[in-house]
Parts: sequence; structure tokens; C-alpha cells
Amino acid sequence: MTKMKIELHKSVEKFLDRLPLKQKSRLAKAIFKLPQGDNVPLTGFKGKFRLRVGGWRIVWVYQDYGILVVEIDNRGDAYRK
Repeated sequence: MTKMKIELHKSVEKFLDRLPLKQKSRLAKAIFKLPQGDNVPLTGFKGKFRLRVGGWRIVWVYQDYGILVVEIDNRGDAYRK
């Protein structure tokens, strides 16, 4: 299995910078294992997938070059946008 290139949207980078180290580390480990994990296509959002990491949701899409992480939010707010 070849490793896919993973990029973070600018807003995701800023969000991770504001988190405590323990949470940031947990999310980073999950992100860099994509597309492995508890991934599910999002209903109503063509091409978007979500990964559950505890109470957090990581929303990502496949791109030509690999994977782009477009959003990280807590469980209750991740699907309201």
C-alpha cells in the first residue's frame, strides 16, 4: 500500500494550533493514518468522508494528489454547516 499525501486546510491548521498538546497529538495520529479508521461517507455531502476520533469529527475529501482534511469539529457541531 502506497502512502497518500495528506494536506490540511488552513483553518484546520489554525484549529489544531489552539488545542492542548494531548488532543492535538491524538488527532494528528488519526489524520496521518487516513484513509484507515472509522471512515464513513457523509450523506448529503458528495465526496466528503468523516473520521471519528473520540468526541471529534475529522471531515476530509479525496483530491487528485491525495487527501485534504477540510474540517475538524466536535461531534455536535461537525454536521451543522
